[in-house]
Amino acid sequence: MIDDVIAELKAHADAKHLAGMLRFGIDNSRALGVRIPQVRLIAKSYKKNHELALQLWDTGIHEARIMASIVDDPAQVTEEQFDTWAKDFYSWDLCDQVCGNLFDRTPLAVAKAIEYSERPEEYVKRAGFVLMAGYAVHHKKAADEVFLQFLSIIEREAHDSRNFVKKAVNWALRQIGKCNFNLKAEAIASAERIMLQDNKAAKWIAQDALRELLSRP
Repeated sequence: MIDDVIAELKAHADAKHLAGMLRFGIDNSRALGVRIPQVRLIAKSYKKNHELALQLWDTGIHEARIMASIVDDPAQVTEEQFDTWAKDFYSWDLCDQVCGNLFDRTPLAVAKAIEYSERPEEYVKRAGFVLMAGYAVHHKKAADEVFLQFLSIIEREAHDSRNFVKKAVNWALRQIGKCNFNLKAEAIASAERIMLQDNKAAKWIAQDALRELLSRP
């Protein structure tokens, strides 16, 4: 099956798209050049196939790894798999796709978001905050206490000036603020405290988040 899936992905490779990935800051050295909507279309025939997901990941092909996150079963994701895949992140889009398609839907999501927020690797740390953002989108009815814990971490880590980290911190802050009226107020208060930090990255995170949160009814 894995050979057939890879052959299908390769059949939809687009050299122009492959080259264009670089304009968006995506490492295309392991990619075929298949557009994400096409990857999702192919994946529709293989949903909830954990073994195939593991095989796709092991190919090392960029689009195959994204497809792995689409076809996998969140209930079967182990902590070892979570950590192994996160260590393999080398591009922001792979990080975001895996977290948004799969990881934030697993029972491990909250614990790993907290754990990864302190990791030194740029993409693993980004994953921590992408998980927070995704959790806010897919679990809006989760207890406010979960998101309040996330907000305290966001304030603590807002100093990180690495591009792919600070953008994820900002994303998490904005998404939490969209969950409900109480969390919007808490997110605004967090952003205002972040603004007081003597740090360029923190000020950007806060200003951008406040611009959106204060403009929403």
